[in-house]
Amino acid sequence: MQKTIIGALVGAIILFLWQFLSFGVINLHSSQMAYSPQQDAVMQAMADANLEEGEFFMPMPPPSASEAEMQEHRTQMEGKPWALVKYRKAYHDTMAMNMIRGLAVDFIAVFLLCWMLGKMSGLNLQTTVMVSVAVGLIGYLSIVYIDGVWFEGSTIPDLIDAIVAWGLIGGWLGWWMNRGKQG
Repeated sequence: MQKTIIGALVGAIILFLWQFLSFGVINLHSSQMAYSPQQDAVMQAMADANLEEGEFFMPMPPPSASEAEMQEHRTQMEGKPWALVKYRKAYHDTMAMNMIRGLAVDFIAVFLLCWMLGKMSGLNLQTTVMVSVAVGLIGYLSIVYIDGVWFEGSTIPDLIDAIVAWGLIGGWLGWWMNRGKQG
């Protein structure tokens, strides 16, 4: 258990550091958080409309719409503008708590990977790296990529994150979990 906890803790730190590099230093995700010179007007329009806090796909028919009304809406929307909006009425700098939560989630994710790897026989460095990258790709493909398919988003930065971060974690765990084993 100690080997798993240490492996997960160091792996979580590797993942956390990669996330810091990816979003901050390298700014790999800049295409997903682009600047718009019209942002002040858009933000003011949402504030003036007294938009409630939440996540919205716009335009959307009301929940009470019949199937025929929903089909008519889809037909009328063809070729017209649409938006995904995550709206909050006030910005709060919660960086410290977000970082704590991020590191905790990273620990849980790598701990689960360590648990899976611990159930495998014949584990070596190559297998550990490949399984780790596969775990990253499973998360990317089944969540991020599918979201990008439906909402036409750029997911290449997330694909790079999945491969690089989980490859680094796999390299660490491949060494850590196999050290001292007889070849």
